[in-house]
Amino acid sequence: QVQVVQSGGGSVQAGGSLRLSCAVSGNIFVINTMGWYRQAAGNQRELVASISGAGRITYADSVTGRFTISRANGENTVHLQMDSLTPEDTSIYYCNVDGAHRYWGRGTQVTVSS
Repeated sequence: QVQVVQSGGGSVQAGGSLRLSCAVSGNIFVINTMGWYRQAAGNQRELVASISGAGRITYADSVTGRFTISRANGENTVHLQMDSLTPEDTSIYYCNVDGAHRYWGRGTQVTVSS
């Protein structure tokens, strides 16, 4: 069984910062890409940022320059530092882990007030 546990998030005013973390444990032997998606009410789930095992990083255009994804070598943990947050970043954020199968965290609410 694989567990994907998210932490962080919450509420902040525009211009503030939040940090999300995701830890994977259990019977997962191969992890390729780890990343973060978000889904706002009425919208489709969209990629925010991802990082491959080789360190290749992808950001959505809307967060480039404001968000930073990181992953420690050898650790099944990924972080998302979110700076200069805007109300448009308000959403539920999901951790995604791609290995032999695709795993999702339960989601974390991020609310940015103006």
